[in-house]
Amino acid sequence: MPVLGLGTWQNTAPEDCANAVATALDLGYRHVDTAQAYDNEEHVGEGIARADLDRADLFLATKVWIDNLAPGDVRSSTEESLEKLGVDAVDLLYVHWPAGEYDPEATLGAFDDLYDDGLIDRIGISNFEPEQVTEAVETTDAPIFANQIECHPLLPQADLRAHCADHDVEVVAYSPLARGEVFDVPEIRAVASKHGVSEAQVSLAWLREKGVAAIPKATGEDHVRDNWASRTLELDAEDVAKIDDIDRRERMIDPDFAPW
Repeated sequence: MPVLGLGTWQNTAPEDCANAVATALDLGYRHVDTAQAYDNEEHVGEGIARADLDRADLFLATKVWIDNLAPGDVRSSTEESLEKLGVDAVDLLYVHWPAGEYDPEATLGAFDDLYDDGLIDRIGISNFEPEQVTEAVETTDAPIFANQIECHPLLPQADLRAHCADHDVEVVAYSPLARGEVFDVPEIRAVASKHGVSEAQVSLAWLREKGVAAIPKATGEDHVRDNWASRTLELDAEDVAKIDDIDRRERMIDPDFAPW
């Protein structure tokens, strides 16, 4: 799984979404993330079709929404997602939240069936807390590949990241720029000024230092390019410590059905 991908949450304008995906893939991105709840899988699929890229070179992920987590709905909604995306299989399919129709044995059993039938290459979970990660790992036959969580300098999630590492589960960060809040954090601004880069690049490089993949949302070409440039930014120990020591904690995504 490439450690930097393109997130598509809230990118619902058909042409804007397709263009963002195609632009990112032509630039070099190889990881695209979407979800049934984003209402844009068809547009993401159009962007993939426009790009000059072999399907085998793309890591594509989507997520099953909480209303579709009963076993029969898992399969039918996933088949619909594949049709919208224009692919035979996705590289990673997540349980979007452990909520709604989620039942560990029934839901994850349906994911196992999709894996066995070749419709998905990996099983993922999203917004799972430590005890739910453990339960999922112990329930599936196929490995749990990744837990996608909100993670950024204002919500480092150190304990959850460590728990995932103990269970050989990768961590993928959504909202890695804290929905734009990182641009106003003095410590991040100082590191960005030191290196002559954007605060976005600093935040993404910090996540990479923590071994976390990131999927920042970007629509305009400038942001797509700026995020991509974070791959070459090397933070030193002082930079990382400065960000680690930020005395502010803030969660950006907190629905009523969240497990925390």
